[in-house]
Amino acid sequence: MKTTILAGTALAILGMSAAKAADILPPIVEAPYIEAPVYEPVSVASGWYLRGDVGYSWNKLRGADFFQGSNATYVPFASASLRGAYTVGGGIGYKATEHLRFDATLDFTGRSRFTGSTTGSCGVATACVSTDTSSMQALSLMANAYVDIGTWGRFTPYVGAGIGGTRVAWANLSNTSCDASNPASCDPTVIHEGETNWRFSYALMAGTTIELNCALKADVGYRYRNVKGGKMFAYALNGGPGYDRGFSSHEVRGGLRYQFGGCNQVAEVPAYTPPPIYK
Repeated sequence: MKTTILAGTALAILGMSAAKAADILPPIVEAPYIEAPVYEPVSVASGWYLRGDVGYSWNKLRGADFFQGSNATYVPFASASLRGAYTVGGGIGYKATEHLRFDATLDFTGRSRFTGSTTGSCGVATACVSTDTSSMQALSLMANAYVDIGTWGRFTPYVGAGIGGTRVAWANLSNTSCDASNPASCDPTVIHEGETNWRFSYALMAGTTIELNCALKADVGYRYRNVKGGKMFAYALNGGPGYDRGFSSHEVRGGLRYQFGGCNQVAEVPAYTPPPIYK
């Protein structure tokens, strides 16, 4: 009987000791699981691009003046108008940030026909009206800056401004003066040599860029260009020289921009990695 009691007591003491030993040992914790970063290819273009544009320009001459007759009176043309013409150009640019880019452009404006008239005395009468015809071509060299407002799908609207110079080349001016009461009675036609000179110019732009692929973009936009006045034609037979007061143009343009390296360069960028999970 005593043996049985002693054996039970010993078993109870051993059980209590094992339970205390289990409480002393630290809990078993699994090692944390960390996912390795995943790298995904992302296309990267250099900032440089080439552009080419074509369009049509509606031109408005701000007026013209000339020295008239032997007394050299400086008078305005009674009428002066400049017709529209096509434009073509190109340039090189750099996209500095997501929203800011710059380029330098050279644009040619085709032959714009000038028609004007003057009043005064002439050889056949004391009251005469002249018919004056000429034409003008222009070459503009501009430095431009643009702000790309934002991108919605393939479309990125923008605004911009430019500053530079325009080489205005006037053709010879043909001047024919006729009797105001008898248009068939006219003086011989006088030819005034046209003048060529550089003028200060500025431009304002707005439009939309359309992404065609990773390297090629279409550009559809509007440009307002303002060209300062300058010498228009030389002196001939008691008339001239003449000066135009400058002109402005409203241009509708379309073109393409090619981004260097837009489809060739690839950069490895790590994808998002979730934080470690402890179990």
